[in-house]
Amino acid sequence: MCSFESLLLVLQANLDFMLFLSKPSEKIYTTIDLPASKSESNRVLIIEALAQWQYEQKRLALPKYSIQNISEARDTKILQNLLKSTALRLNVQDAGTTMRFLTAFCAVTNRKAILEGTERMHQRPIGILVEALQELGAEITYLGENGFPPLQIEGFRQKKNVISIRGDVSSQFISALLMIAPTLERGVQITLQNKVSSLPYIQMTLSLMKNFEVESEWNENTIIIQPQLYQMKDFAVEADWSAASYWYSVATLAKQAEIFLPYLKKNSLQGDSQIASIMEFFGVKTFYEKYGIRICKVSEPKVNFFEYDFSNQPDLAQTIVTLCVGKNITLIAKGVESLKIKETDRLQALQNEVRKFGFQFYEIAENTWRLEKAENIDFAKGVCIATYQDHRMAMAFAPLSYLCTLQVENPQVVEKSYPKFWQEWKKIN
Repeated sequence: MCSFESLLLVLQANLDFMLFLSKPSEKIYTTIDLPASKSESNRVLIIEALAQWQYEQKRLALPKYSIQNISEARDTKILQNLLKSTALRLNVQDAGTTMRFLTAFCAVTNRKAILEGTERMHQRPIGILVEALQELGAEITYLGENGFPPLQIEGFRQKKNVISIRGDVSSQFISALLMIAPTLERGVQITLQNKVSSLPYIQMTLSLMKNFEVESEWNENTIIIQPQLYQMKDFAVEADWSAASYWYSVATLAKQAEIFLPYLKKNSLQGDSQIASIMEFFGVKTFYEKYGIRICKVSEPKVNFFEYDFSNQPDLAQTIVTLCVGKNITLIAKGVESLKIKETDRLQALQNEVRKFGFQFYEIAENTWRLEKAENIDFAKGVCIATYQDHRMAMAFAPLSYLCTLQVENPQVVEKSYPKFWQEWKKIN
């Protein structure tokens, strides 16, 4: 059993790592450093690249500016490198946002490219975005199964400026189209069909575009963007609220907790800032300060049953599911359909892993799942957590080390969004 003065990494025969987590401190008073927002960073990088392309086309000189606090997440570094690359084949690995944003970027800038990734990436649908781009005038061919990467992009010549796209699959498809819209000669009018999922991410995209002087008009389910020139200026990326959620979970499971999280703002562009309100039900209060937030455990959870619609905050689902396991709270999770097409099928992964703690997680209606205690488990030997190549599985389950010793398979997956997560974890032991 690991005493855990520092993290113990055991190298397995297959060269994958196994991380042993023992019970953290019951009294936590510390400052935790968060990564910069991956969502903001990726959008700002695409906007910057589009601005550079626009200025080159018009033979104008870009004004001086600086972008501060760009995320060090692996996904963001992949995007940065591929935006600079002159190669024909661009491998996004498992970075879904990069695949979607680059597809639109390469098309509209007439960049000939082959976009490919991991086996899992080639199983993640992209047809809705490709069809919308083709309608606008992009030449894109599937190199494998229709509707999925890899893709071959040949160029772009605008054919129309009015399109419709489903809003209930991935907001990143919509964000990709919105960001390229002002660079098109005729602009774009996009009608969103069905209920829009992950709405805050679309609002974030439009807010960032406005920050760089691109205006939009949103009436009911239609967004109109006229041809405009991005105006680059100084910008600082906020810390990541999704990453903050794991420390809220820690605060709930500890007996006493006061954790300072720098560079988070009350009026955030990030939809996952909703975690502050959610956690009040679990006894954690958020205090907004000049340079960040302070989260304090003020009581035990006020509920033994919790219901939440994750349509607008899908990345919080794993955090709340595991927290409910830790506090033995029955959960009704709505709006979770998009979890099936993330880095892994997150619903299946959660179902598998919570079973190890004596809980069952199952579908009770379309897009609605229930979590409840099913049996008592003897934790004497600890629990081994599979991460399914999914960074959020590793981080969401880590706080359950308050229940028993955990063995986390492939803990390095956190590099996708929070490279220093385990380094910060040492602060609570």
